[in-house]
Amino acid sequence: MIQLSLYTTMGCHLCSQLEALVTALANQKVWLHHIEISEDDTLVERYGVRIPVLVDSDGSELDRGFELERLSAWMRERGWLDEAALAAFITPPDTSAPKGAHERDGRRFLG
Repeated sequence: MIQLSLYTTMGCHLCSQLEALVTALANQKVWLHHIEISEDDTLVERYGVRIPVLVDSDGSELDRGFELERLSAWMRERGWLDEAALAAFITPPDTSAPKGAHERDGRRFLG
């Protein structure tokens, strides 16, 4: 199980986005310890403009982890990245017509 700390604050949409990404990209279960920074002036000073910040058990921090490239590289370094899940995020969807489909009068029908 991956155990991480997440420095966050109430209503942080980027924190929610990061949480979802970590869970989707991890190759094992993730446990996040949420640390609310707004209740501690020292934490606000340190993390206020950097949240969300992920911290691993060694104390290594990742800020701006909601950026897919940064997060996937950080997780890959630790052996936590599910490469297939990452590929699903970055591979464009198949927009070709389904096999057996045909179009008539601007409408698509399946064979």
